[in-house]
Amino acid sequence: MTSTIFLVDDSATVLMSMETILRRAGFTIAQASSGEDALAQLEKGLKPALIITDIHMPGMNGIDLIRKVRTMAGFQFIPILVVTTESQQSKRDEARAAKATGWLVKPVQPDDLLKVVKQILPNG
Repeated sequence: MTSTIFLVDDSATVLMSMETILRRAGFTIAQASSGEDALAQLEKGLKPALIITDIHMPGMNGIDLIRKVRTMAGFQFIPILVVTTESQQSKRDEARAAKATGWLVKPVQPDDLLKVVKQILPNG
């Protein structure tokens, strides 16, 4: 059984490129283009092994999404990786405080993305 990775980003291009990289590596992909859409899918029963979210999105941003996901039953320990153009330490600290598992700065190289995902999901 392959692990499902949930990609949350308002950029269709980013979603497409990350999906291509991760599918080639054998993962199943679910997607949302906003924090609100992501929450709705999780509330409907989506149980990903890993969530990868952007920070800057219209409406609910990635950090608010992480905070909300962490309050949901069964989601306290699901790894959440932040992939963003944001490189400020204060944003990293905010994401860490919200209980993000890791952080990658865009543009992410395919090898770097896969390396981090394999560290987080060793049995992926």
